[in-house]
Amino acid sequence: MAALNLIKLCVGADSVEDLRAWIDFRLDEKREAGEKPEHFHTTRMIPKRADEIVGQGSLYWVIKGRVQCRQRVVDIRPFVDNEGISRCRIVLDPEVVLTHSQPKRPFQGWRYYKPEDVPRDLGNDESGIEALPADMRNELADLGLI
Repeated sequence: MAALNLIKLCVGADSVEDLRAWIDFRLDEKREAGEKPEHFHTTRMIPKRADEIVGQGSLYWVIKGRVQCRQRVVDIRPFVDNEGISRCRIVLDPEVVLTHSQPKRPFQGWRYYKPEDVPRDLGNDESGIEALPADMRNELADLGLI
């Protein structure tokens, strides 16, 4: 069975580089505080299909209207916050993997993202395209050149 993925808007980040810097900052904060350096995203809704996601699926990030990267989902941990509200932590591998740029309309919360809908990863076989600035990659994708 193919892995199920999640997709979510990356609010507050203008680029993949912003996302990576924020992750590094938060992990450093946790190390300095003596906490486990673990990266997670907290959300209100708990994925009911967590068993199809954890360890095999990814969270795909939409940045500036385009799917641009993903992080592998390590765990999904439901909890109740201080106000008695059920939430969950989507624990993510801190490595951010660039993907082919794919336009995506705004939406709220997260959504399941089927394997047949996800963009391919940008890899070493792409002739260095992952080294290009995100704006240039997005423009090339819009032109159908990558």
